[in-house]
Amino acid sequence: MARGPQTRGHGREREERERDSEFVDKLVHINRVAKVVKGGRRFGFAALVVVGDQKGRVGFGHGKAREVPEAIRKATESAKRNLVKVPLREGRTLHHDVTGQHGAGRVVLRAAPPGTGIIAGGPMRAVFETLGIQDVVAKSLGSSNPYNMVRATFDALKHEDSPRGVAARRGKKVSEIVSRRRDGAGEGTAAEV
Repeated sequence: MARGPQTRGHGREREERERDSEFVDKLVHINRVAKVVKGGRRFGFAALVVVGDQKGRVGFGHGKAREVPEAIRKATESAKRNLVKVPLREGRTLHHDVTGQHGAGRVVLRAAPPGTGIIAGGPMRAVFETLGIQDVVAKSLGSSNPYNMVRATFDALKHEDSPRGVAARRGKKVSEIVSRRRDGAGEGTAAEV
């Protein structure tokens, strides 16, 4: 009788491990901070981590601790709690060009043809690799601070929309919207479609 609850607990742990194994995490930045106290300095570490399933879900997290591994663990847990779903075209690129901004950080993300690869700077590259994008061209126009760049990238990805989402919002069929866009008829911008 005592075995039932124990096996249920182990099953739950196994499910969590399987769920964790589907995610890929990338360490973007570690910052060492020193606090001056009587008798010397105390060092602490802050980590920025990006987590994704390489199928259109991605999140970022920030963690602080006295030791580097603990800071990374906290950042990873935070990232898994803040996942966002991004619609991808053909599972490899964005549907349309989009810009994002956070603080002094500004980024421009552009859809790219097959074979282009990921053309992006460090923090943005980590986001795209964990997201599962294979072809994208990105440019950072503002601050090179990794925190601002990652947040600006996420701001841009939140504005990404698929034709299916637009059609659902307008109460139309996807074929109507896509054909209108190809014909050049209509006043909608690329960001709307």
